[in-house]
Amino acid sequence: MKKLIAGAMAASILSLAAQVQAADYAIDKKGAHAFVQFRVKHLGYSWLYGRFNDFDGEFTYDEKDPSKNKVKVEVKTESLDSNHAERDKHLRSADFLDTKKFPTATFVSTGYKPTGDNKAELTGNLTLHGVTKPITIAVEHIGAGKDPWGGYRAGFEGRATIKPDDFGIPISKKLGPASEEVELFLTVEGVRK
Repeated sequence: MKKLIAGAMAASILSLAAQVQAADYAIDKKGAHAFVQFRVKHLGYSWLYGRFNDFDGEFTYDEKDPSKNKVKVEVKTESLDSNHAERDKHLRSADFLDTKKFPTATFVSTGYKPTGDNKAELTGNLTLHGVTKPITIAVEHIGAGKDPWGGYRAGFEGRATIKPDDFGIPISKKLGPASEEVELFLTVEGVRK
């Protein structure tokens, strides 16, 4: 009887430990199931789209207790890609991102507030160009479940708007006032650790 009770307790403890870790995810960088993209108006006449090809991060998601939800992402600024080599070189230069001096941008969440229908507001600190500012990301939980390889995944999409001038990047001075805001599009699929 004692062995049965001890076995049941051990199983309960292992089950509880698995549930605690079940909420931790690594962003699926290897499978390229995550994207950090942006768009900005070019002189007010058209949209310039781009992305960052090299980034990594992790997040915790607990559907029942959103206060535990958090995310941390690090982006290599040198990986900027707007599909035009000369423009990319200029955007990486000291005129804009200054990627030699500021090789990474980071986002670390400070809060997660559900707003209904799988939607939430994710607040946190964005560090870009050596400046840290709070931002809010509108998040949608796309879904979660088992994958064909025996793992478990969760996916989200987020949107935010920032003003590069607030981070010491004088984009509006170079491209005009219509370019003062940059829209960020974040798609994240994580694999449960």
